[in-house]
Amino acid sequence: MATFILVHGGFYGAWCWHGTKASLEAAGHRVVAPDLPGMGDDPTPLREVSLQGWASFIANLMLAQNEPVILVGHSRGGVVIGEAAELAPEAVAGLIYVSAALLPQGVSLVSVVQANAVTEHVPITPTPDGLATIIEPDAAQHAFFNCTEPAVARRAVGRLCPDPFEPNLAPMTVTRERWGRLPRAYIQCLHDNAFPIALQRSMEAALPCEPVVLMETDHSPFLCAPEEFVRHLDDIARRFSRAHGRNDDA
Repeated sequence: MATFILVHGGFYGAWCWHGTKASLEAAGHRVVAPDLPGMGDDPTPLREVSLQGWASFIANLMLAQNEPVILVGHSRGGVVIGEAAELAPEAVAGLIYVSAALLPQGVSLVSVVQANAVTEHVPITPTPDGLATIIEPDAAQHAFFNCTEPAVARRAVGRLCPDPFEPNLAPMTVTRERWGRLPRAYIQCLHDNAFPIALQRSMEAALPCEPVVLMETDHSPFLCAPEEFVRHLDDIARRFSRAHGRNDDA
């Protein structure tokens, strides 16, 4: 079985992985699902948050495991797992992008957001200190949970937190020799109002992944279709394992 590290996206926290973690562990996998510094329940001041700080945080978790890990990045978590893999590719068995930012060297998330008018779909507001952005509940439900069962969506909206802005400005430092040599998969969410499917497909076309999985969900497949989502993670993990010559069915 595999070891997963689950990296949440912008505005979210580790809470979004609660069901995924339990289901993967029930299937025999090992799972680490942390709050990124400054997000969820983590008390790190937002002024201290950076993309490289997040990458180092995840890389240290990777190196603390007993085997190379599968990194799963949702939404903005895609840039985090990319940078973490660049720091310690020897600790990575593969990467799974879940409706996530899949970006090449030198490109920042904010540049992609601006070029694709993403904020038209996700209307965000800066906090008074300029360190983060927030999203109103109705807009969040439409952007992130438009196909999720209403009661689940309401609970999720209530857990969203201010999203630090600085990591979105940082250009990617990934290289072909390190991050680029690792296997990667992409889970596309066809009814995503935050990262529209056209954007997901354009990012994956520029940096191809294998496999590419399609889900009839919103931006949060782990809440919208949790059982199907876990099946895909398990299947991708087995594909990565076979590619490395391992037999995790034993």
